[in-house]
Amino acid sequence: MALGVNFFSDYSSSHASHLLRAAFFDVENAVRKLSLALLVAIGCAVQGLGVSALQAKPNPPVRVAMAPSANQAQAAIWTSRMLRSMHYRAVPLDDAMSAEMYRRMLESMDSEHWFFLASDIKEFDQYKNSFDDAIGEQKLDAPFLIFQRYAQRVKERTAYSIKLLEKPFDYTVAERFEFDREKANWVADAKTMDDLWRKRVKNDALRLVLAGKDQAYIQKTLGKRYAEFQRRIEELDGDDVFSMFLNAYALSIEPHTNYLSPRASENFDMNMRLSLEGIGALLQRDGDYTMISSLVKGGPAQRAGELKEFDRVLSVGQGESGESVDVVGWRVDDVVDLIRGKRGTTVRLEVLGADDSESAKPRVIKILRDKVKLEEQAAKKSIIEYVEAGRTHRVGVIDLPAFYLDFQARAMGEADYRSSTRDVSKLINELKDAKVEAIMIDLRNNGGGSLSEATELTGLFIDQGPVVQVRNSRGRVEIYDDPNAGVLWKGPMAVMVNRGSASASEIFAAAIQDYKRGLVLGENTFGKGTVQQIVELDRIGNRPAGSLGELKMTIQQFFRVNGGSTQHKGVAPDIAFPETFDSAEYGESSYDNALPYTEIEPAKYTAFSALSGADLSLISKRFQVRAPSDQEYRFLMEDLSEREKLKREESVSLLLGERKTERTEQETKRKARLAARTAAGDARAEEKSDTVDDGLDSNERRLETRKTVDRDDEIDADDPYLKQAVRILGDVVSVATPKSRSALLAEPLSKQAISAKPAVAATQAKPR
Repeated sequence: MALGVNFFSDYSSSHASHLLRAAFFDVENAVRKLSLALLVAIGCAVQGLGVSALQAKPNPPVRVAMAPSANQAQAAIWTSRMLRSMHYRAVPLDDAMSAEMYRRMLESMDSEHWFFLASDIKEFDQYKNSFDDAIGEQKLDAPFLIFQRYAQRVKERTAYSIKLLEKPFDYTVAERFEFDREKANWVADAKTMDDLWRKRVKNDALRLVLAGKDQAYIQKTLGKRYAEFQRRIEELDGDDVFSMFLNAYALSIEPHTNYLSPRASENFDMNMRLSLEGIGALLQRDGDYTMISSLVKGGPAQRAGELKEFDRVLSVGQGESGESVDVVGWRVDDVVDLIRGKRGTTVRLEVLGADDSESAKPRVIKILRDKVKLEEQAAKKSIIEYVEAGRTHRVGVIDLPAFYLDFQARAMGEADYRSSTRDVSKLINELKDAKVEAIMIDLRNNGGGSLSEATELTGLFIDQGPVVQVRNSRGRVEIYDDPNAGVLWKGPMAVMVNRGSASASEIFAAAIQDYKRGLVLGENTFGKGTVQQIVELDRIGNRPAGSLGELKMTIQQFFRVNGGSTQHKGVAPDIAFPETFDSAEYGESSYDNALPYTEIEPAKYTAFSALSGADLSLISKRFQVRAPSDQEYRFLMEDLSEREKLKREESVSLLLGERKTERTEQETKRKARLAARTAAGDARAEEKSDTVDDGLDSNERRLETRKTVDRDDEIDADDPYLKQAVRILGDVVSVATPKSRSALLAEPLSKQAISAKPAVAATQAKPR
């Protein structure tokens, strides 16, 4: 029985998320999150129909029937067999599991109880202990019936909300909107639900009133927002509902087991390869249109030079003369399916420009599909310089967003297959040529990836030896070694982490820490200590490719070379920074069914010479004294303190006077920071300035007015945590010699000017 060949230490969060997880969110953030979920990175291009043809708009693709299919029944059977026999935590599929699946499925649709009524739940309770039988008997109707009720409730809430917008609200009534309903009971009746939604809509309208908008604008904007949410729910099909159901099962076992539909499997593979075949464009919904939100640098579309950001796609055609298909009103991922295609083939796009009227003549663009490299997730480097005690320090920074590997290209023997270790090796050699004195590996928000890549990357900094220990469900322990003699970088180094650093990132950081090869700086990591394997259900079920999907299943647990685990505990930094994530809400310990922490025997390894306790204490003290003198660091601390206060709030006032006072305070704070940055000569003062709430969700703003970070440009040397980490690494270099150490001891920290800037423009690794 073939299970597939790819092993992962996992993309612990967004990288491996399935379609349904992106589609069902609590109502407070539903519109915004749904919009972001449908922002799909693709390789693309198209041509079109004439204007006259567009006037008779063909219907979008027929959605998969809202009823279970034979393939789905088979996928459920094979998933249950694998989970019961080969999962690291094999759990029987019985009534207890059924009840947990039922609970998770309801929560995935309506986690804060904004749609279902208590009467709905009472009716659904008949299925509570029968989901296990439904899989065994291949009768999966219940999840579809529950979803159809959900869609009905969404439609009712949308109609009610839009009706409320017909006249202005009274903002002199002393009442509050309770936005945090995670622990709320199911709503008893429609009348109570109406009152909850009245306050919800009133709050949305009040935000726009505070932004200076009139009633006509409010009615149009919010009406469109609510209708758009309803439409996105209506666009979900049988495959989406089945994915939600099967993931309720998978996630009931432990947090990192997921079912991936055929479409989700393809996207997951592209994330690991950092490449796809298409035109290289990012698409986003813009009303009825699919819009080009950005072009991949160096991709086919950008090279062709005709397709522009904010162009709206009207139709897609295949080849030089194939029939074009009108895609106005389509779901984004359906448009993506038409635009993607094999390398060397042509796709035609018919588009309107950002400022073109709907009656304008469309442009027809032909683009030759090619391999597209997703450089946004690739490693990149920069050099940061600063002066201290009369000495100029040069620190190389390598930002690694993921541990990626093109498994398929490597298996086929391609010499230039893509991998994070290959890319980082190239960047290290470039930094060595640039004469840096230390290297920082920035793994913040790196959710993991390939287990083998974590091992090989560690080998660039240590000589031969164990990197990680892996134990399977039978208790057998296997040691993953760095097999290559020699060290690519022998100088001082550090690893930067935060709560978003998970899995493969934790393997790397833990090994560097256990070997005492370098310092780990930042925040406590995520705490994921498990290994996943992709199970190809089509293969084990003997079905055509793209029929059943894949199962990402936990099969092992990994351990540090010192015998400890990162599970739950994560990797604790040697020098800790204030937490920017709420550890109670984000991380392995926040899951109610995560595997427990445990330990095994340590492996045999030889640690490097560590900093003395006195030197580490000196470096840590210097950080504590120095950091508050940095303006951006102080601003960050203020924001974190404010966040802690806001966390305790579960409601907001709906009195116009109170909200105006809050807004005035926010604006005063924003102006004060802008003035401080300007006075300090910060060229990015305006860019960094906080924006006052405009009442819009992010997808409702024109793209050109949004503040975005272009990862392709440069590593942000003004990042307050990175700036402090670089200074700490510079201190590590300085304590190595008596003269430099004496200079550090003599320097008055309180008078230091904290300034660091990129000495060399950031560059990304290119495949060899």
